[in-house]
Amino acid sequence: MNIVLHQPEIPANTGNIGRTCVATGTSLHLIEPLGFHLDEKSVKRAGMDYWHLLDLHRYINYEDFLNRTGLKKESSGPVLWYATTKAKKVYSEVEFGPDDYIMFGKESAGIPEEILVEDEEHCIRIPMLDDIRSLNLSNSVAIVLYEALRQNDFKNMQLQGNLHRLEWKE
Repeated sequence: MNIVLHQPEIPANTGNIGRTCVATGTSLHLIEPLGFHLDEKSVKRAGMDYWHLLDLHRYINYEDFLNRTGLKKESSGPVLWYATTKAKKVYSEVEFGPDDYIMFGKESAGIPEEILVEDEEHCIRIPMLDDIRSLNLSNSVAIVLYEALRQNDFKNMQLQGNLHRLEWKE
């Protein structure tokens, strides 16, 4: 799975998303310009000591991202999904493939509408009340990413945990 952040602005959100990506084996793709430097303390603090394990890719703009990933709308390969409050379709109504990309926009404006109108079929939203502008970006990523992972049977993920000091009763 792949998470794409289009021009993220808040370093702590990006750090949290990076940590989620490491925990799920998901690649993180950042499309510039970024609203911060990746070496900022808040990015590192939110990502904790996992940041060096992150499969991170950076692109100078959206066109660079499309060119370097080889994503094409008419392709039969991975799908690029656009998470936006402007979508007509709910994220739980679609089928995510294991190599798909899920793009999220910057906190202040979302994904540019010029990008969205080119592929309405792949625009998805998280349901919420109509008087709320949007959810926190890192929360939104976690919600949609875990649905995509669930649909793909949480491949390669640990499905059961263990107690540290005690043992579960049979």
